[in-house]
Amino acid sequence: MCFSATASFTASALLAGIGILAWRATRSPHERLFAAIPLLFAAQQFTEGLVWMSYPWDAPVLRAWATQVYSVFSHLLWPVLVPWAVRAVEPVRWRRWALAVLGLGGFLSALFLLATMVATPITVTPTGDHLEYRSPHFFLPVSLTLYLASTTLGLTLSSRPAIRGFGVLAIASAAVAYAVYARWFISVWCFFAALMSVMVYVALAKRPLRSMTTRSAVPEGDLP
Repeated sequence: MCFSATASFTASALLAGIGILAWRATRSPHERLFAAIPLLFAAQQFTEGLVWMSYPWDAPVLRAWATQVYSVFSHLLWPVLVPWAVRAVEPVRWRRWALAVLGLGGFLSALFLLATMVATPITVTPTGDHLEYRSPHFFLPVSLTLYLASTTLGLTLSSRPAIRGFGVLAIASAAVAYAVYARWFISVWCFFAALMSVMVYVALAKRPLRSMTTRSAVPEGDLP
């Protein structure tokens, strides 16, 4: 998390618990990618805890490795995983096509970010009780648009209210994080998104008896 090592490790433990509950709530293999989201956020927050601890431990090698691993989560994993995870549990055909398009956009964004990360490795500095990840290339308009579309709009395209709610919260938190914490946007927004991944468990645990993975030929409209 963006405030301290203790907060990061605590968030990681809580998210791991939520992730286990979400995994146990799955009813088919198609749901497992979606259910893995809180567990992956738990790993990401644990990694950021290591970034924090690298300073009192005077461990620059650990800091460098943890920073790059964290960046793989924040820059590469989420734009690829989110739309395809939502698509895997989406029964409405037109929504699945739209999610596939967003998934392609997220993949292209991740490829661009990977290339720029190799050319200019991301660095981190603690400033103002937050971690500042120095990644100026991340904010190129096209890349950022593809990134945000794949990680937020993909959620709002779901036919399930809990997943759509997750998407609305993700969009709102991105706006707040950028407006208030622009300098630490990467760290702060990832923290917000991690907390909101509890909606993954809600979506799996509170869904109707009909499986989320039931495929529908209905061209439009939500399922009951």
